[in-house]
Amino acid sequence: MHTVSLQINGKEYSLETGRFAKLAQGAVMVRYADTMVLVTVCASSEKRDLDFLPLTVEYREKTASAGKIPGGFFKREGKPSDKEVISARLIDRPTRPLFPKTWRHETQIVATVFSADQEHDSDTLAAVGASAAIMLSGLPFGGPFSEVSVGRVDGEFILNPTYKQLEESDLEMIVAGTDDAILMVEGASKEISEEDFVAAIEFAHANIKQFNNMQRELVALAGKPAVEFIEPTIDETLLEAVNALIRDDVHAQVRKMSSKEFRSAFRKEITEKVVASINEQMPLETADEIAARNKTLSKIVGKIEKHEMRRMILDENLRLDGRKTTDVRPITVEVGVLPRTHGSALFTRGETQSLTTVTLGTKDDEQIIDGMLPTYFRRFMLHYNFPPYSTGEVGRMTGTSRRETGHGALAERAVKIMAPNEAEFPYVIRIVSDILESNGSSSMATVCASSLAMWDAGVPSKKQYPVSLWDSSKKAMKWRF
Repeated sequence: MHTVSLQINGKEYSLETGRFAKLAQGAVMVRYADTMVLVTVCASSEKRDLDFLPLTVEYREKTASAGKIPGGFFKREGKPSDKEVISARLIDRPTRPLFPKTWRHETQIVATVFSADQEHDSDTLAAVGASAAIMLSGLPFGGPFSEVSVGRVDGEFILNPTYKQLEESDLEMIVAGTDDAILMVEGASKEISEEDFVAAIEFAHANIKQFNNMQRELVALAGKPAVEFIEPTIDETLLEAVNALIRDDVHAQVRKMSSKEFRSAFRKEITEKVVASINEQMPLETADEIAARNKTLSKIVGKIEKHEMRRMILDENLRLDGRKTTDVRPITVEVGVLPRTHGSALFTRGETQSLTTVTLGTKDDEQIIDGMLPTYFRRFMLHYNFPPYSTGEVGRMTGTSRRETGHGALAERAVKIMAPNEAEFPYVIRIVSDILESNGSSSMATVCASSLAMWDAGVPSKKQYPVSLWDSSKKAMKWRF
């Protein structure tokens, strides 16, 4: 058993390995005060024939960790809550880019909260544990990275603030990074200056480095031998042949004003051209060899297209749809588009579109949140839906995806801060954003559409409304109830 630790805010923050989950390839128990999270990592020995990194992250909270029995009839933990989904995403996002792009072994990170002291959130602890567990496992990884939360009370930054301190804080930010770079920033704040925002990130990064050093100490004590991994390379002869064949066509195409649909059709057409030409010039004997090379050719086409797009953006300040880098896509907004909703708005920016509704309810409509923390009520909800037709695709619709949960939470943070408090506006507010088209930031479209729909519903804002978007007939809410 090996343990390393440091002092944070007068409390011990430790990483322990060798006592729990010893059959996992990497296992770390992270402890801060009386909050403890066990994080494990396992990777399959067989390489999958995939074109993406098969990494999954699971984050689970046990109500027993806080001395509670789950509510409901079944009295056991069920599907992940929104909080658990968002915490898993906070681990996934900084972890994924540090694996080699060509890593194709199924890899799973599981973080389980076994003790919760009701003072410190366990999400950033789980992220640090994930990095440490991967480092211990010997898997190919560009870490360590660490994740911290930052608050600010009375002008002073606080590292990993308690729940109580966050209630008094004017910002809540989660930052992940290596020694040299920031990997992820997520959070919310009241209106702060750009200088304050940068200062918060610098404060976080300075502290991230000490957590990274702590992980290196643990790896020096208990790290496993590195797993042998050789990055596959692309045949230079093949790359040059494809480049000579399509470079001029791609160069010309990316500079034409075109839609997402047209670009997809062009990519399919040019890939078919490359496959036919190369197979004719360099014939192979077996169907398996041909299929493998065709996959490689498709990747090469994508690399050439990406290279030409980057050159155009960096050298000529032009984007794919013909805009300069300082131009904004055409924006149109409509309010009151749905006659029987309390509020509605249609926000369209280029080929991205959100149809958003606002529904107002009474206190009986509040959502009860029962988890590790004491049960509380939620009166402001924003739900984000991303159906497959929004990208012109076919897909299964089996419930809310992690992406939908995460994007909804992101937009909710932006809009909720401007919503009135309960004393001023004693209604429950539910916002639903349905993405009808997506070729850009649909979460930001959700923020804009949500603001419009709230105004249409007559929800007072903490800031003055633009007059052109305000319908004075909906100022009074009494007639709606």
